[in-house]
Formats: sequence, C-alpha cells, structure tokens
Amino acid sequence: MKKILILLGPPGAGKGTIGERLSQILNLPLISTGDLLRENIKENTDLGKKAKKFMEKGELVPDDIVISILLERIKRDDCKNGFILDGFPRNINQAEILEKFIVKDKVKIIYLKAEDEFLVNRLSNRRVCSNCGAIYHLINIPPKIDGICDKCGGKLIQREDDKEDVVRNRLNVYHNLTAPLLDFYKNKKILFTVRGDGKLEEVVSQIIKIEENG
Repeated sequence: MKKILILLGPPGAGKGTIGERLSQILNLPLISTGDLLRENIKENTDLGKKAKKFMEKGELVPDDIVISILLERIKRDDCKNGFILDGFPRNINQAEILEKFIVKDKVKIIYLKAEDEFLVNRLSNRRVCSNCGAIYHLINIPPKIDGICDKCGGKLIQREDDKEDVVRNRLNVYHNLTAPLLDFYKNKKILFTVRGDGKLEEVVSQIIKIEENG
C-alpha cells in the first residue's frame, strides 16, 4: 500500500516549500503539477504551449492537460512506495479521476489554511532565479545583492503569475473552483487542517504527526 499525502491550499500557502521538507523526511518524491507544467512550457512541448496561455493569466490549466502529465509522472519507479502531491487536484473532477488510480492506497489530505492578504504579500514579493530556480522573498528571504541569486549569480525575476493582479485573480479562481474540494475530502474523513502561515518547521512537524497517527 502506497502512502500518499495531498497538499491542498490557496496559492502562496507554502505547499511547495512544505512539500520539499516532507519529501526529505518521509523519503517520498514531491510531485508538483505546477513544476511539471512549467517544465513542459520550458521545453516547448505541445502540452506546454497549451498550458502557457492559461498560466500567464492566472487561470487554471484544463484538466485533460494536467492529468496527462501527472499520470505519466506517478507511474515512475520512484513512486512505488508513495508520493506527495502539490497542486493537484484542483477541482472535484480532478479529484474523482485521481481516486481511480489511488483507490487502494493510504491517502491523507493536508489543507494549508491562510488569509488572502497574507498570501498576496507573500507571492507578490517572491523572486525566482532565472538560472537555477532558487526562490527568494524580498522581505523574508532577500538576496545578499539586489536582483542577484546568492547560489549561482543568476538574475532574479518575478514570475508572471506572482504579479499582484494575477495573484488576486488566482485566489479568486481558487475560492470558486478549488475550495469545494475541502467538503469533498471532509466527507471522506481524510481531511486535516494546518495553518499555512506559521513557521515552516512547526507546520512540517504537525503534518508528520498527522502522517504517523494512523
């Protein structure tokens, strides 16, 4: 039986950062549909070209595109004991399709809760290295030299989907389409809520306890 953790929460709630720590501790691969989509965009694949039009506007990428790349990823050998999902599912349809592939597995849903204004501040101040992908925050984790990556010297950029107007649109989309997932999983009694605006290690510790208990 595979162990599967699904991280739910609005954009900027820390799913990626928390997922990375959980991946190290639990020795399970972190699968981010956002990263998978960006890889396809970078490699200019057919799926990437289609996804790019939606992501630049802060809209959800259609289910058929997301599901195609996700199913290919979870069939790889490193997922044989389980995996952690970040950014999927994003609506009831995706959740129902995913269920068909993980019906025999041990699944727990972690909802990272945070307020909109906190999330707008966090995301609009985020910068990413255009070379190595390292993530900075102008207030919380600023680079030593403005605009330059500490690790490789690459140029720091603001992703299109981190600009404030796009962030607010992403949050609206989340509330309208993704939030109903909470009731979907709550009814299945596999939903656990954790504050996404707390200190990283405290949040991770809470999730580890949830994973270990049952």
